[in-house]
Amino acid sequence: MELVCPAGNLPSLKTAIDNGADTVYIGFGDDTNARHFAGLNFNEDRAAQGVEYAHSRGRKVYVAINTYPQPSGWQRWTEAIDRANRLGVDAVILADIGLMQYASENYPDLNLHLSVQGSATSYEALDFYYQNFNIKRAVLPRVLSVAQVKKVIDNSPVDIEVFGFGSLCVMVEGRCILSSYATGRSPNTYGACSPASHVEYIENDIKLETRLGGVLIDAYKKDEPAGYPTLCKGRFESMGNTYYALEEPTSLNTLDILPELEKIGVVAIKIEGRQRSPAYIETVAKTWSAAIRQLEQGEYKTKDEWNRALSQVSEGFQTTLGAYHRSWQ
Repeated sequence: MELVCPAGNLPSLKTAIDNGADTVYIGFGDDTNARHFAGLNFNEDRAAQGVEYAHSRGRKVYVAINTYPQPSGWQRWTEAIDRANRLGVDAVILADIGLMQYASENYPDLNLHLSVQGSATSYEALDFYYQNFNIKRAVLPRVLSVAQVKKVIDNSPVDIEVFGFGSLCVMVEGRCILSSYATGRSPNTYGACSPASHVEYIENDIKLETRLGGVLIDAYKKDEPAGYPTLCKGRFESMGNTYYALEEPTSLNTLDILPELEKIGVVAIKIEGRQRSPAYIETVAKTWSAAIRQLEQGEYKTKDEWNRALSQVSEGFQTTLGAYHRSWQ
């Protein structure tokens, strides 16, 4: 299976390649991608350097242009596709139907992948994108069980990529508007579910408060690690109790079911985390490439050292199989 790793900057891209990634996915430095944070992402020159670095080592680069343009900014999104084509990237990852039409009509040789932000969870949806825009691959949202993923693969006209590790979201990707109530900026159009401009850390003698758009998300003791504030992973008072009312901070980790994912026909494992550091990239790329190599050798067994390494870079220092293990789905 192909190992697809994130990179929010050129050092991360090189780190991913040097530690075993088959492919690196990146975004441009604006709201055309779903990790729109200041200081993150690539301009054209940096992207060109990244593509050259990857291609010279026999690896690939995908560009995520996976937010939904508004009419006033349409040209910005189409220019991002133009730029990706000029760079000679191996695929663009799109969510918006209009952009798919633009790309397929203007660059018929450019490989198109359906983003997880496209929110397609059925083979009927994938067939629509295949018939109309000739997509080559789709990334499934992290809400399906293994049985459901298998059903999609068995009937899909395109290759299927799934997330194997990284931060989870309680929402179906591409359909979340929760943070827009607090910030006024939709993650699907602006590209960040918790824009840094709306984040506050307020410290006093006994605790550290995190707020998003003025909404109190969490409060931490002096020695307690503080997470980045997102509404779905905040601690709130509900029915007389204060707890993670929507979702606990945790990361997806599918190492234990990697052989099963291969058996049902998954072609690529995607790692979440373009906003994370090169140290995170090094850990996950090295760990997952080792696991996939062992799987290819035919004698797979999850190693404790792999899980220990991944737990150190997981949200809340804990991991889960998420929806994959839900037998009732």
